[in-house]
Amino acid sequence: MGYVLWMDDERAWAQGTYEYRAQGTAVIAAKDLFRLRDFTRSRRPPSPRDPRLTGVFGSLEEVNAFLIEKRLKKLQKKRRPNRSLLF
Repeated sequence: MGYVLWMDDERAWAQGTYEYRAQGTAVIAAKDLFRLRDFTRSRRPPSPRDPRLTGVFGSLEEVNAFLIEKRLKKLQKKRRPNRSLLF
């Protein structure tokens, strides 16, 4: 099983493949997590050359862990104090 992930500020796309057979494509809000039921074969994924291509992952759990980590990093950046105001 493998998953290709594309992201922009509002949405995340994932295309899943299982050996020789495509699992399909899912689109979710960038703040959500992927579930197996989100995938459908009728939805077309973005192009592999699309600049929003974020990475290739070995499992859906890895994709979701990446999304969670990305959100946590974004929150940490927002919470950092402005050092210029401290001195």
